Amino acid sequence: MEKYFNDAIIGNQNITASYTKKGEMIRLLYPNTDYKQFIDFFHIGLKINDSNIVYLHKDINNVYEQYYTEGTNILNTEILNTYFKLKVIQTDFVCIKENVLVRRFKFVNENVIDLNLNLLVHSKLISTDNNQVSGLCQNDALLQYMHDYTICTFSKEKILSSQINNTVASINEGQIGDKDYVGMSTDSSISYDLNTLKPNEEKTFELYIYIDDNKSGLYGIDKTIERIRKIDFKTEYDNVKKYWRKYLKNHDGLNLDLTDTLRNKKITQIYERTILLYPLLTNNETGGISAAIEVDEKLTKCGRYTYCWPRDAVFITKAMDILNMQKEVDRFYKVFCKNTQSRNGMWEQRFFTDGKLAPCWGYQIDETASVVYGVYDHYLKTMDKKFLKDNLKMVEKATKFLKKYLEDVITGKNEMHVSYDIWEMYEGVHLYSMASIYSSFNAMIKIYEELKEEFTKNRVKQENVNKEKEDLRKLLVEIKEYCLKNFYDENKKSFVRNAEDKKIDISILGTVYPFNMFTPKEKKVINTVERINMTIRTYTGGYQRFENDHYMDGKPWVIANLWMTNYYLESGENKKARECFDFVLKTAGMHGYLAEQIDNNTMSPAWIIGLGWSHAMFIITLQKMIEKGLIK
Repeated sequence: MEKYFNDAIIGNQNITASYTKKGEMIRLLYPNTDYKQFIDFFHIGLKINDSNIVYLHKDINNVYEQYYTEGTNILNTEILNTYFKLKVIQTDFVCIKENVLVRRFKFVNENVIDLNLNLLVHSKLISTDNNQVSGLCQNDALLQYMHDYTICTFSKEKILSSQINNTVASINEGQIGDKDYVGMSTDSSISYDLNTLKPNEEKTFELYIYIDDNKSGLYGIDKTIERIRKIDFKTEYDNVKKYWRKYLKNHDGLNLDLTDTLRNKKITQIYERTILLYPLLTNNETGGISAAIEVDEKLTKCGRYTYCWPRDAVFITKAMDILNMQKEVDRFYKVFCKNTQSRNGMWEQRFFTDGKLAPCWGYQIDETASVVYGVYDHYLKTMDKKFLKDNLKMVEKATKFLKKYLEDVITGKNEMHVSYDIWEMYEGVHLYSMASIYSSFNAMIKIYEELKEEFTKNRVKQENVNKEKEDLRKLLVEIKEYCLKNFYDENKKSFVRNAEDKKIDISILGTVYPFNMFTPKEKKVINTVERINMTIRTYTGGYQRFENDHYMDGKPWVIANLWMTNYYLESGENKKARECFDFVLKTAGMHGYLAEQIDNNTMSPAWIIGLGWSHAMFIITLQKMIEKGLIK
C-alpha cells in the first residue's frame, strides 16, 4: 500500500515522523529530516476479550478525531471503537533532548462490561540487500537492527509475548508468540497485557521508540534503554509543550493578532503551523531545507520530494526571515550553499539536506540565480555587511557562471547544456529563468554598492568591481530586450513561457514578482494576466501551473494562487487578491498544512501535504496583505 499523504508531522532536530489522519505512523526519519526513512509499517492493535485484532488505524467500527495540542508539535488522535465502546486517546510526541518518540495511549471503557485488553505492536522496517534488517527481543524490548541503526521499541511494562519470525501467520487472531528471540525477519511483533478495564475505568500505557546508531554495541543499547525507562515522561511531555509554545512565540515575526472571525482563525492556524513545520524540514547542522516530508519512495508518481532544491529553499528562507529565523537563514547560505556550489559556480538541481548531491536529471539555471537573489534579499532583512562579505566570493562565482550561460543564450552558441524550466519538465530557454538572472544581476550590483567601502583600500579590486557593475548594467538592458523580443507573442497578445511551445504559464508572473523585470501596470503584463485568467484559471478559482498541464491530472497549485495574489497586490487590485488568497484558505488541510495541489472536486489537498514552498509563499503574501490593511 502506497503512503501518499502525510496528514500530520512531529519531530525534533533529529527525528521526524509523519502520520495519517487516523493516527498511523507511516514514516520515521533520522538523523535528518530527509534521510534515513526506516519503517515500512508500524501497526498497533488491540485484542479485546476474545476478538481478533482491532487495529487502531483501521477498523470498520472506529471513529476518528485528530488535533494538535495547541501551539505545539504534539499530535493527538482520538479513536472510538463503537462496537466495544472503547475510547483510545493516542498522543504522539518527540522529546526535545532525547532521540525518543513517545506514543502514549489512554484507554477509557465506555461500555457496561469488562474489557480485557492486550496491546500488540507489529513493526516492519525497510530492508535492502546491502542493509538487511533482523529482529531481536531482549531486555523487554524489540530491537530491529541493521548495519547502521537499531530501532528500539519498548515500554516500562514487561512484554507479554513476542514473535520475531512469521508474525503475519497469527497476528490477525490477536495472538503472537514463538520460541525465537532473534531472527532474520524484516517484521516482528511484541504484545503487552493491559489487564481488565472495568466500565468507566481509565488506563494509560506508554510506548517508546528509540533510534540508536550502533556505535556502542548491544550492551550500550541495553544501558540506554534502561536509562530511558527511568525518564519521567509526564515531565518530558510538559517540556515538549513548553518548548514548542516558546518557539512559536519567539518566531511570531508578524506579531499576528487578528480579530476573531472564522477566516482569521484559519489564517492563524496556517501561520502557526508554518512556524512549527519549518524546524522539522531544516537540517540544523548544514541549514539545508527539505522541500517536504517524502510521499513517494518508490517513484510511482514523481521523482521524490524530500530533497533540498536551492530555488525552493530561497523562497523558504525569505519566509523564515519574516518569522525571525535569521540564524537558520544565515546557516543555509553560509554553510549549505557554500558547500554545495560547483567549481564552475552553479548549483545542481537538488541535494540531500546534509549537502550531498541527490539524484538529478539535469540542472535549472534559476536555481543558481535564485541563490544570488536570496543572499541580497536576506541582507535587506539583517543589514549585516559581514554576511555579504562572507558570501561575496560565492555569489561572484555564481554570477560568472550566469554570465556565461547568458552569453550562450543571446549569441545562440549553446556551448553549455540547456537548462530545465522551473517545473523541471522542458529543456530550453525560459522567460522565468531569464527573469531570475535579471534579478540576480541586479542583486549583484547592489551587493557591490553595499560593500564599496571594502574595496577602497584595493585599487585593482575597486576598478574590477566598477567594471563588473558596468557590465552587469548593460546585461540588464540586454536581458530585458531579449525577453521582450522572444517571449511576447503578438498573436496571443501575451508573454509566453518560452519561444518553442509558447504556453501560458503562471511562472511568467515571476517577471513582476519577485524578480521586478517588468512592472504590474505595463500593458503587456496586463494582457498576460488576462490571458492567464482565460486559460489556466479553473472553475473553482484555483490556478493550474500552465496550459495542458497533465502532471497529476493538471490540478490547481497553491503557489499558483499565491503568485496571482501577489500580482494583484502589486497592481493594487485588492478584491482580486483577496479572492485568490481565500482559495488557499478554503483548501488548507485539517491541521493548517498547505499542499502542493488541490482537488477541484473536493477542495482538499491532493498531493504533498506540508510543502515548504507553499507555506513560504503564504507567509510572504500574508505579510503583504497585512501591510495593505486587507487582513486585520
